[in-house]
Amino acid sequence: MQAAPTRTHTHTPGPAAPRKHPQLAPLPLSAVQLDPASLLGGRQELNAAATIPHCVDNIERTGVIANFRRLAEAGAKADADQAKGAFQGPWFADSDLYKTLEAIGWEVGRSGTGQWAELLSDLATLLEQVQAADGYLNTYVQGLPDEEPFSHPEYTHELYCAGHLMQAAVALHRGGGDERFLAIARRVADLVVRSFGDDGRPIIDGHPEVETALIELYRETGEESYLHAAELQVERRGHRTLAAGRFGSQYYQDHEPVREATEAIGHSVRQLYLAAGVTDLYLENGDQTLLEAMEQLWDSAFGTKLYLTGGHGSRHRDEAYGDPYELPPDRAYAETCASIAALQWCWRMLLATGQARYAEEMERALLNAIAASTTHTGTAFFYSNPLQLRTGHDGSGEDAPSERLPWYDCACCPPNLARLYASLHGYTATSDAAGLQLHLLAAGKFTAATLIAVVETGYPWDGDVLVTVSGQGELAIRVPAWAAGATVAVTSGQVIAEPTPGEYLRVSCDDGATVRLTLPMAPRLVRADDRVDAVRGCVAIERGPLVYCVEQADLPEGIVVEQLRLDPSVGIVEEPGEDGIAPVRLRLSALAIPLETSLYQPYDPASATGTPVTVTAIPYHAWANRGPGAMRVWLPLA
Repeated sequence: MQAAPTRTHTHTPGPAAPRKHPQLAPLPLSAVQLDPASLLGGRQELNAAATIPHCVDNIERTGVIANFRRLAEAGAKADADQAKGAFQGPWFADSDLYKTLEAIGWEVGRSGTGQWAELLSDLATLLEQVQAADGYLNTYVQGLPDEEPFSHPEYTHELYCAGHLMQAAVALHRGGGDERFLAIARRVADLVVRSFGDDGRPIIDGHPEVETALIELYRETGEESYLHAAELQVERRGHRTLAAGRFGSQYYQDHEPVREATEAIGHSVRQLYLAAGVTDLYLENGDQTLLEAMEQLWDSAFGTKLYLTGGHGSRHRDEAYGDPYELPPDRAYAETCASIAALQWCWRMLLATGQARYAEEMERALLNAIAASTTHTGTAFFYSNPLQLRTGHDGSGEDAPSERLPWYDCACCPPNLARLYASLHGYTATSDAAGLQLHLLAAGKFTAATLIAVVETGYPWDGDVLVTVSGQGELAIRVPAWAAGATVAVTSGQVIAEPTPGEYLRVSCDDGATVRLTLPMAPRLVRADDRVDAVRGCVAIERGPLVYCVEQADLPEGIVVEQLRLDPSVGIVEEPGEDGIAPVRLRLSALAIPLETSLYQPYDPASATGTPVTVTAIPYHAWANRGPGAMRVWLPLA
């Protein structure tokens, strides 16, 4: 067993803190302060003020905490048949509490809030009362008198829930020094080590997640057995030990060992959490074959199966990836949790390699799919994130609603968003021996060992990024891949690497240096690979890192989105937004084609004719904030 790392609160690491093999080191959480007036900083403030309290209220309202209380009152497993009332929610409901606790832990570390102190104390007591003597803790299984732990790993999510408990404990320990939750999580982890070690049962969970959690718990405590337990989970995956069920072994990523599974497949969230865990394992054991496999898997997921908005998963039936280039915009599942998991995986790949492409995809997801999942009030959410909603869509069911809902029967996404936003500053910047790297372009203050960078920018609304440096060292700023023509002006420093799109601008800075990066922000049309059949003949509109869409609320009366054909010969005009939701809107020229009178028509090679109209496009992340209505990202050409 290694000694636990010694640290002060000022050096508290963020959500992923590799010990051994990272190319880049995350900045301590206290070394980053996002400007609350910026888009990302504002999201953090909204999360603290609205989303976390909303999650706390709803895990109480929906019975998640009551599941623990009923067992505590009945004496946990021994008297489960005497527990009052029935278990409430899905069998993995415990994880919703744990993700909310993780969000609170990161928020305590970020702001120092004492708002949740009494709740944390009460919940720690409750978990201690319910936890079995051997460390087992799962209110669904403990509430079933005849159910043995880990009897149905395909669906009971026991290790998945345990993983979220471990991550919550790490966040609470790093954020506020809480020892009680850490002790609870360690008892669970010790049970995993005893039960599923080299001589134990070769069980894996149907929902990967415990892999990355065990590794982070190892990083926090220095307990090597947790790292080895995670390694066993990774090595046992892919040998078809889980019952295939209706969706097959691919659904669980149990069809091929991780080094051989080079195509992103199956349930998208599970695939992405597994990939994050495998990358974490590489960051600790340095096994190059794992990194090579993850690079191939990443090329599959992000090169052939990624939505323009950063969404993952095109099939509703099993919440899964489809075939390569199977990306229908109206049937996009694109679960919010998948985009969050993708960001977490990309962050680990960035730490492992230092390559800008991973930060590029973090930004795509964060400013589009993830941002779209939460309303501007912070208290309503999308579970799936389609790129098109049809006129007349029946959004009465929560599987495909027309607007964000306050909560879901399967409520995995809201607390996942809460924990991401509470820790968001931990994903923005890194350091190495040379200096500081800025990966997400956000206003704020970033402190490395030898230099401090104060960033002033209105990004993503404008492309002016001014960095003022105190101290000396190398400053690296990611230049987005779309930013051809970016320029830089430097005082008291020397440019080492020019601002090449998709790479890093690098400047050797003296004390007092300023670096002004100017990014071109003109709107641009984007087309998909022709193999994406569903949007062939269509274009999308991007401005900076933001994807735009056309929403029914902005169309002239009597026109529906299905009638629109974009005229690419007319320039796109920028105009300011006035509602605070979309500071920059785009004015487009289009034709409104008359609606057909029958479902199928004889083919007419003549060009379609219609009425010229001017329509407004808004950022995709801002849609459905003005009530339900049709929407399109991909527009047919006139």
